[in-house]
Amino acid sequence: MSNIYIGYHFTIEPKDSSDSEQAKQLGSEILIAELGERAFESFTETETGVSAFVQKDLWDTAILEDIHILQSEEFKIDYTFEEIDQVNWNEEWEKNFEAIDVDGNCHVRAPFHPKTAAEYDIVIEPKMSFGTGHHETTHMMIQHLLEMDVDGLKTLDMGCGTAILAILAEMKGAKPIDAIDIDNWCYLNSIENAERNNCTQITVYEGDAALLKGKKYDLIIANINRNILLNDMQNYVDCLNPKGTLLLSGFYEQDIAVIDSSCTEKGLKYVKKFERNNWVSLKYSN
Repeated sequence: MSNIYIGYHFTIEPKDSSDSEQAKQLGSEILIAELGERAFESFTETETGVSAFVQKDLWDTAILEDIHILQSEEFKIDYTFEEIDQVNWNEEWEKNFEAIDVDGNCHVRAPFHPKTAAEYDIVIEPKMSFGTGHHETTHMMIQHLLEMDVDGLKTLDMGCGTAILAILAEMKGAKPIDAIDIDNWCYLNSIENAERNNCTQITVYEGDAALLKGKKYDLIIANINRNILLNDMQNYVDCLNPKGTLLLSGFYEQDIAVIDSSCTEKGLKYVKKFERNNWVSLKYSN
């Protein structure tokens, strides 16, 4: 394979400006999902939309044909593309990838970041894919976990991404831990990161909520997005042991009402909220 990539830079503008930030986020998620079915292997969300990358050897001029959202009446999507050298891209990624420091107690860093004196030091290799997701949502979920006694709790990290939250849960004594992500790159990266942090209690699966049938957990962590959370909420509730805890994030302040309604109508009790730059994380128990 060539070390040359083709980078596409998409600008996404919702045509309905009444809820532009949330609409743009939804547009980005749909675009990433559609591009992920092609040869694109890496994505980064930007202030204006999404950048997506495909190896030049796998690229052809028709790669964007039948990407439905590009013809959507709800979004105006423009793009440019360029040829990118792999080495230069990795340098650029490292330059822009920021470590996460949560209250001085937890440090999430890449191997090229210096180690700090934080009690929980998590090293991940983001490579060229999704990094640590939204720093705001990851930060808040870490805050929840730092406050909790999770020792011995059977745990699920749903939509695990790079497995940061599963790794922290194990560092705090949770076991056993299932980490699930629908994306193959995240699945492979989570396995690598669990091994990198000497985790022995984490099992990583590739798939979606269908894998939860017949499973039971004391703690469920789901940092995904509003629509998937709402779609899978009953699965989470069915999997939660008595006196269990459900941590949710990946949505905005304006989504709280619909998320809370879904949780409470299924018998969950609201416990706590964290908010950071309009992103929200909610804690529920049963």
